[in-house]
This record gives sequence, structure tokens and C-alpha cells, in this order.
Amino acid sequence: MKLNRRNLLIATSLGAWLCASAAQAQTQELRVGLIPSEDAQAMIRASQQVMDQLAAKTGMKVTPFVATDYNGVIEAMRAGRLDIAYLGPFSYALASDVAGAEAFAVAVTRKTGKSSYHSMVIARKDKGPHSVAQMKGRTFAFVDPSSTSGHLFPKAGLAAEGFDTDKGFSRVIFSGSHDASIMAVANHKVDAAAVADRIFDSAVSKGLVKADDFQVLWRSQPIPESPMAWRKNLDSATKQKVAAAMADIKGLPWGDQGMLDGFAPTNDQAYDVVRQTAKILKLDLGKMK
Repeated sequence: MKLNRRNLLIATSLGAWLCASAAQAQTQELRVGLIPSEDAQAMIRASQQVMDQLAAKTGMKVTPFVATDYNGVIEAMRAGRLDIAYLGPFSYALASDVAGAEAFAVAVTRKTGKSSYHSMVIARKDKGPHSVAQMKGRTFAFVDPSSTSGHLFPKAGLAAEGFDTDKGFSRVIFSGSHDASIMAVANHKVDAAAVADRIFDSAVSKGLVKADDFQVLWRSQPIPESPMAWRKNLDSATKQKVAAAMADIKGLPWGDQGMLDGFAPTNDQAYDVVRQTAKILKLDLGKMK
């Protein structure tokens, strides 16, 4: 009897040690999701220096992941295959609702000193259209159904100006990325498109397009910048380590946002304006996935 009890105690202790070891092993790798605002390889290259600094400051292996679409990142987080993710404001609102995501940091760019950006509708100057009204019967590109500046805000903004995006266009496509939408307009594949202003500026600075070839038909009010979010059930020690590391990362390029002036703290409530916009469009976040 004593032997069995002793064995039971050893087995229990061993089991607890194994569980603790497994939990510790899980936190040695930080899996980071990135929404595909550009193609996957471009996203990884553009964020690599920040990923390297995150690894150096946390002492963890950092593995970036870019899905083929926005919902791929949300699904990966919901399945527990990602620990933190860089999400668009609307994809974050979706992820917070269905995948237990929680915003904790937002990039502040050195160029603007702000943590906000704008959506805009662009068209070529030579072919038009030259106004929102003239888009009727034309072809149009949104980015992704879960894109804030590439779908949600322009759809609501155009509706406020009396343009029905469900019936007003002759054809609508979802290009998959802001870069793809910009190039679709540049190459006459569509007549107009909704994109983020900073991604358009980035395409111009890279020499992909010329700003003088385009005109802006509509521009949104400021949108809260894309947040970094972690799984709510990520262990608190890892959360603290990651938050401290992100706050200390400055002077590095961060995707299409350009040079970082740091990551500022944020919270879930900062994205209520996105939820309110979804409500205007009668979008049920719980049914978007």
C-alpha cells in the first residue's frame, strides 16, 4: 500500500513536471500572424527587422505567418496556432469576437506621429471616373471582405454619399491585397478601387505607380491604426514579455507603415468605431466567419 502511494506521488509529481515543461516549451516560440496587405513574402520582408528585435528582446523564437487572406489569420488564431497577430481594425473586430483576440499595442509612425490612417477610393486620371457619381456602371475592386480601409469604411462612406456599392457597379472583385487593387487600377483591370492611403503612398515611394496618374474620389475620416493583438488565453508572463518588447522597438521599418516611432499601448475599446461602422452596414460580426 505504501509502495503504491509512493508510486502515485511520484507519478503525480512527474505528471505535473511534464505539464509544466510542456507549457514552458510552448512559450519558447512566439507565432506571429500578419494580414496580407501585400503579398506574403513582401509582408515577411517588410516586418523582418521588427520580428528580429522581438526575438532578441523576448529571448523567444519568433515565427511569422502570412495567410492567403485576412480570415486565414483569424482562423489560425482561433485554432490556437498563433500567439499574437498584426490585424486590420475590422479583421481585429472579427478576431476579438470569434477568436479571443485582444488588442494591446498599435504602431506610431515617425512620418505622421499618429496611430491612425485613411481609406480612399482611387481612379486613373486619364480614364476616370472623376467623381463618386460617375462610378455608376463601372468596375471596382475591394481588397477583402474583412478589410477595414479596403471594404468596410469605403462601403459605409460611399453609402453615406448615396452610392449603393451592391448595385451601382457593373462588376466588383476582391483583389486580396491593397497592392493588388492599386495595380488593378493602374493596369486598367478595374476603373476604381478602395485602398489604404499609406499603402498607396508606399506603392508610389517604391516606384510601382506614379501618383500623378491617379485621383482620389473619396477619403475617409481617420481610422484607428491596425493593432497587434494576442490570444486572451496566452499566458500572462509571455504577454508581459511581448508588451515590454514591443514598447521598446523603435526606429525600424514596419510593413507599409514606414519607419516606426514606437508601439503605443491600445485596448479593445479603441476599435468600437469600427464595430459601429459595421453596425451601420448591418454586418453581424459573429456571422462573418
